[in-house]
Formats: sequence, structure tokens, C-alpha cells
Amino acid sequence: MPAAMIATLAAMIGTTWNGEAVLAKLPEAYAIFDPIVDVLPIIPILFFLLAFVWQAAVSFR
Repeated sequence: MPAAMIATLAAMIGTTWNGEAVLAKLPEAYAIFDPIVDVLPIIPILFFLLAFVWQAAVSFR
């Protein structure tokens, strides 16, 4: 992988994954949903892992 490509990827990751986005606060009216909102980003990863469990169940056809 060329160094320029690695630098570009690092810059993209650095700009999209900043601390402000992770530590954002919901408005007070929606504060009761904080625990649910904390779990929501994990759901796509669980679906990805479910695909492997499913394939293991059918012997990776």
C-alpha cells in the first residue's frame, strides 16, 4: 500500500472518528433514551457476527 494511500486513510479516519461525536449529548427531553442510544452502534456488528454463526450452522456452504 503506498504511503500516500495510508496517509489518506488515516486522515479520513481521524476526521470521521473524533471525540466530539462519541461524547455528544442528547437534548434533555431525550435523556431517558441514553442507554439505548449507547447500544445502537453495536447492532450492525451483531448482524455481521450473526452471518458467521448462520454459516457455521449450515457448515459454510
